[in-house]
Amino acid sequence: MSCSIEKILTDARTLLERLKEHDTAAESLIEQSAVLHQRVAAMREAGAAPAEKVSAAGGTAGPAALVATPRRVLCFAALWISLEEHQDALELIMSKYRKQMLQIMQGRKGEDAEPVLKVHQANSVEIESQIDRICEMGEVMRKAIQVDDDQFFKVREKLAQLELENKELRELLSISKESFEVTK
Repeated sequence: MSCSIEKILTDARTLLERLKEHDTAAESLIEQSAVLHQRVAAMREAGAAPAEKVSAAGGTAGPAALVATPRRVLCFAALWISLEEHQDALELIMSKYRKQMLQIMQGRKGEDAEPVLKVHQANSVEIESQIDRICEMGEVMRKAIQVDDDQFFKVREKLAQLELENKELRELLSISKESFEVTK
């Protein structure tokens, strides 16, 4: 009985350490997201500032402003994509954190071997059936090759026979022409 209580305590400590690590990683991602958000805000302000200067001057933007705009757009897009990736990573960490907290609250161990074993067995049965199908297809292909080879040899033999027959008929034709000319 004491072994199981010790094991439960050990598992609880391990989960607590993991949760602390995940919490630290989540805080780091939140900080990175905040920095990216600040960069995006700064980019928006930087993009709006030249337009305000141009409208205040009453003129139109020159070619330099047009060249700078695509660069800003690309930089903004890269920052936006990076921000979305960080948010996705943060959501993943938080979902794992919630799952582990739920498991602790329920007193369950997170990694049951039974579902993994069932999936493994199902996969092995599927792989076995695919191997059997591949073997059957290989056998069908061997038979098709054999039939094709047999057909090729039959055609080749028939061709040789026809060539021989043609040669003999030509010889007979030439003999009959010679005898016809001799009789004339």
